[in-house]
Amino acid sequence: MSAPEPEHQHANRWRPSTLLRVSAGVHAGGLAALILAPRAWPLTVGALVADHVALLAAGVWPRSQLLGPTLVCLPPSARQRGEVALTFDDGPDPLTTPRVLDLLDERGARATFFCIGRRVETHPDLAAEIARRGHRVENHSHHHRIAFWFLPPAALRDEINRAQAAIAAATGRTPRLFRAPAGIRSPLLAPALARAGLELVAWTRRGFDSVTADARRVLARLVRGLGSGDILVLHEGSSARTKAGVPVVLEVLPGLLDAVAEANLTPVPVELALPHAWATG
Repeated sequence: MSAPEPEHQHANRWRPSTLLRVSAGVHAGGLAALILAPRAWPLTVGALVADHVALLAAGVWPRSQLLGPTLVCLPPSARQRGEVALTFDDGPDPLTTPRVLDLLDERGARATFFCIGRRVETHPDLAAEIARRGHRVENHSHHHRIAFWFLPPAALRDEINRAQAAIAAATGRTPRLFRAPAGIRSPLLAPALARAGLELVAWTRRGFDSVTADARRVLARLVRGLGSGDILVLHEGSSARTKAGVPVVLEVLPGLLDAVAEANLTPVPVELALPHAWATG
């Protein structure tokens, strides 16, 4: 059964992107061609295949705007204020998240945690603690499915709404931001997010700490070209382990916070860096 939509969510208006409008035209034209000129089916099928390849390519490129608006860096007002966003995916994790929170507290840094709904259901007190310490808990889907790209509309809405409900129940606040698992999404995601009142967030750069055990390499990827307005990604819920068995995120975070301070940047939750009309409540 699909999870109910929270009553206080407000749907955003969705407009299909240029690529989606072109894709719809290709499909309509292809159907007409198959009916009116069946002998030309190889050309028609070729056009449809090319269209689907374009949609797939747009979906697996996390920073792409081709399927709809995607936040990949903070807005100009935040850049002028010297703000940067540290984001943590795949939590909450009872072994790693508390230590991440302590490191952030030591520097007075505030961050955004894109949490998996089922993990929030398992560790609601930990999700509440993230919020209590001044961070934002946002939506990273309910199950973080590998096949998230292929979900039909009803299952997609269920993934979004169940995570919304779990996070709202644990923290007392309904998420306003969404990050797709691995940043990969289908053409169906944008309208589903608009219906749920969510904005899609990607990143400026990521350290690949979920697959790289070398903390120095991860840190180098994150700080190379570090500047105002950047959105950076780490993982507290699926961090790789160093040779000593320490989650890479815990080795990387102190150095990253040092680099942020040396650049005179202020770490803030993504939502609080957005225009005031959006960042309310």
